[in-house]
Amino acid sequence: MDTTLRDGEQTSGVSFSSNEKLTIAKLLLEELNVDRIEIASTRVSEGEFEAVKSICEWASKNGFIQKVEVLSFVDNGLSIDWMIKTGAKVQNLLTKGSLNHLKHQLKKTPEQHFEDVSKVISIATNKGIDTNVYLEDWSNGMRNSSDYVYQFLNFLTTQNIKRILLPDTLGVLTPSETYKYISEIRLKYPKMHIDFHAHNDYDLSVANVLESIKAGANGLHLTINGMGERAGNAPLASVVAVINDFLPEIEIAVNEKSLYSVSKLVETFSGFRIPENKPVLGENVFTQTAGIHADGDSKNNLYFNDLLPERFDRKRQYALGKTSGKANIQKNLQELGLHFNDEDILKITQRIIELGDKKEVVTKDDLPYIISDVLSSDLYEEKIKVVSYVLTHSKGLRPSTTISVSIDDKIVEEHAQGDGQFDAFMNALKKVYENKEMELPKLTDYVVRIPPGSASDALCETVITWQKGDKNFKTRGLDSDQTVSAIVATQKMLNII
Repeated sequence: MDTTLRDGEQTSGVSFSSNEKLTIAKLLLEELNVDRIEIASTRVSEGEFEAVKSICEWASKNGFIQKVEVLSFVDNGLSIDWMIKTGAKVQNLLTKGSLNHLKHQLKKTPEQHFEDVSKVISIATNKGIDTNVYLEDWSNGMRNSSDYVYQFLNFLTTQNIKRILLPDTLGVLTPSETYKYISEIRLKYPKMHIDFHAHNDYDLSVANVLESIKAGANGLHLTINGMGERAGNAPLASVVAVINDFLPEIEIAVNEKSLYSVSKLVETFSGFRIPENKPVLGENVFTQTAGIHADGDSKNNLYFNDLLPERFDRKRQYALGKTSGKANIQKNLQELGLHFNDEDILKITQRIIELGDKKEVVTKDDLPYIISDVLSSDLYEEKIKVVSYVLTHSKGLRPSTTISVSIDDKIVEEHAQGDGQFDAFMNALKKVYENKEMELPKLTDYVVRIPPGSASDALCETVITWQKGDKNFKTRGLDSDQTVSAIVATQKMLNII
């Protein structure tokens, strides 16, 4: 069961719109092919009501309504009435799974709580709504008040419910405890359908999920990108990979090839960024950086494991940086259809290492320019340099730039104004080229990229697309100043043309 739209939305700062919830629900059930989805809590807001209603309308028309679940409360039927208005058919009833919660939050005896729970289940049954029951704080309940947990489970066996949902609400379980507690319950209640709901406070959620399956759990609660309160929930992608690779006897229907695309969409909707090293989904997890690894991949795939990127509709990459070796460079050159002798590759490798030491971004797109720089290839010779510039920006005055450009070892200076500093720079450059009766290409696109979460001193990468005749090409520049990075990209263009 995926609970991104309910528990995952409790990630700090995340709130999906009604349309976003409907889109994600469709992807979860139709594209990823999960078995069930938990989409909301009852009685939260008008917006939540509309979101649940729209999902249930779509689910009813497409045969998914029994796969859509809503968290409800022991509130004498108010949650049931809310659900009926939305069209929802399955409630996940939140009850107390530890004596500590029962005493200090509800201030009731077990018998009083059980009676209240029974009333809600009866109301739901009479109104055509199926019931699953959450035992909130169950993990601490097993640690500190197991007699109460078993008293509660004995009571629930007498009720008209489909599933028992066992959450590690505070993410405190170890793998051995998870196995022990679920094994005990499975042994005592062999016919009971048990779901395990893991949180990741100690970074043990995936390990706990693995042990829960071994112990006999029937269902798992997971979220896209591991979203959820505090440190989040057990992540769907990692768990799917673990089950497929380590528990082959367990058959699941989740579509691995859609995990990455759905993950990226949820990342966009939520603003909750995926760490670059997050297993299966992170941008870097299928990137080899060390040269020795790239060399091993060329020799019987020595550094491959079963997590092949193609499984998830992704591709293996070989990073370029200060730890790159000849093998990394060759892998990237092969993708570009380029071949060089060992001496030339050594020169290219050394240049990439120098750039990596400066922490500059080195990508496969940069390789042709690095090659031309190092080997003086026919791509371009560096005949043109922006020797100096003065950029001014004053309140009440148009930005202006004075530039000094060296063309074939001859210095030319010009001054111009513009709508911004880079526009003024380009206007001054146009004057230089007009005086020499030379034509500049047309700037068709300008993209600025700063690493997420950066401070004001972050490196800024500018990628400019140029059009010359019927051909387009890109150049990029890197600097801590946005305008200067654009000037660096422009100088590359001047030499290429």
